[in-house]
Amino acid sequence: MPQSLANSLPRERAAIRKDAGKRPWDAPAPLRLWHLASLDAPTVAVVWALGFAWAAEVRLPVWIPVLLALAAWAAYIADRLLDAHFSLRADEAHRLRLRHHFHWRHRRILIPLAVAATIAAAWIVLTLMPAAARERNSVLAAAALAYFTRVHSRSRLALLPSALSSLAFPLKELLVGLLFTTACVLPAWSRSHTDLVPWLLFATGAFFVLLAWLNCHAIEQWESAPTSAGRPQVFLLGMLLALSGFLLAAILLPIQPRPAALTAAGAASALLLALLDRNLNRFTPLALRAAADLVLLTPVLLVPLTPLLR
Repeated sequence: MPQSLANSLPRERAAIRKDAGKRPWDAPAPLRLWHLASLDAPTVAVVWALGFAWAAEVRLPVWIPVLLALAAWAAYIADRLLDAHFSLRADEAHRLRLRHHFHWRHRRILIPLAVAATIAAAWIVLTLMPAAARERNSVLAAAALAYFTRVHSRSRLALLPSALSSLAFPLKELLVGLLFTTACVLPAWSRSHTDLVPWLLFATGAFFVLLAWLNCHAIEQWESAPTSAGRPQVFLLGMLLALSGFLLAAILLPIQPRPAALTAAGAASALLLALLDRNLNRFTPLALRAAADLVLLTPVLLVPLTPLLR
């Protein structure tokens, strides 16, 4: 073997190891399926609803998290399929993400499942939900349906000038956060036993609205400009929201430790979203998208603290 070639082999091996260390991390198969099959949204909804109930020290009937999971799953399946349908008809397949392609490929399985989930959710509402709660939640359901119809209206872009359409994205993400969080807070809010807890849940819920907005905003930014590593806007927003959450938790701690702990868990999620933005080149797009929802599950870490916060 020529000496020059022999000398170059260690350098080449070192370069290969270095490149391998830079290879983006891909999510394991269960995490990929969790995201691609739209199981992430119902999981987050159930965890947040149970987290708000834990903060208010109320026990939710089993049908409430089941209803949230079924409704969220059916809505997200419908959203993905409608996005795919209209984009493919308009010859704009380049706008679709892996989750849309997954739903379109498996639509013959997912559509019947979404219909079954919708029927099961309707049965729970009609047979198990009290009449007063049904009237209260009908307002939220109507708002969600109006938003869903507006988003998927074929004429929505024609009605909005391009400049106004670009400004509507933050509002769209904020509305998603507001509707999603309200659905998670209402069961605990309506069952709280003291006058103080509902207002504390309101403060904590307002923070989680901003957290849900940050999650949607970060995903929108990552998918629209995937090569912009360490984007200051998302990173700084995440750090600012995390700092605000920890400060709010410190203020609530002497009053009610459980809402304070839940707020701190949300602040940790905001911090993790900021760190994901700072390190987004270390993840594949699918892993990054799944991780963005995975970091919203921090309220599950509060269960071991229950004996300490009575």
